[in-house]
Amino acid sequence: MTDFTMHDESTAPEESKPLLARSKRQMGMIPGLHATMAEAPGLLEAYQDAHRLFLDTSFDKDELTVVWQTVNVEHSCHYCVPAHTGIAKSMKVDDAITDALRDGTPLPTDHLEALRTFTLAMVRERGEVDDATVQTFLDAGYTRRQVLEVVLGIAQKVMSNYTNHLAQTPIDPASEKYAWSGTL
Repeated sequence: MTDFTMHDESTAPEESKPLLARSKRQMGMIPGLHATMAEAPGLLEAYQDAHRLFLDTSFDKDELTVVWQTVNVEHSCHYCVPAHTGIAKSMKVDDAITDALRDGTPLPTDHLEALRTFTLAMVRERGEVDDATVQTFLDAGYTRRQVLEVVLGIAQKVMSNYTNHLAQTPIDPASEKYAWSGTL
């Protein structure tokens, strides 16, 4: 296994120092993911920007959580599933949604289930979904804009999930209580 350094503001490359300072300012700490990504300043900056942009999409807090956790679970990300469980709690997402996503059980509404189904299709088919899949998503009440916003959410999660797989990023202490086995 390749060892990756978890940087702080004193050990990070110069370009990453202000990015880590931003993480610390916004979250009160430097998450392990950000500490690891700091090795590649462009990756950390792209991840932070993608996160901000995805938060600014037309999705509500429940829908954001569905996209994030669907990708995290599909990629079996040991770090992101617990982290986004804590994020969902801080956003006051109903535990029934979070539990269904973590456990692979039906979501509380058909609307959210359609979002999970579409997101999974996009991940599994690498974006090459057929017209019927897109139409089913649109028929569930989503928009063409949201089709493309799912792409943004997946892109954000690919950066974090892949980094965590490579680095085996330790779960942050605040997320340990939400540890996830990675199996459905």
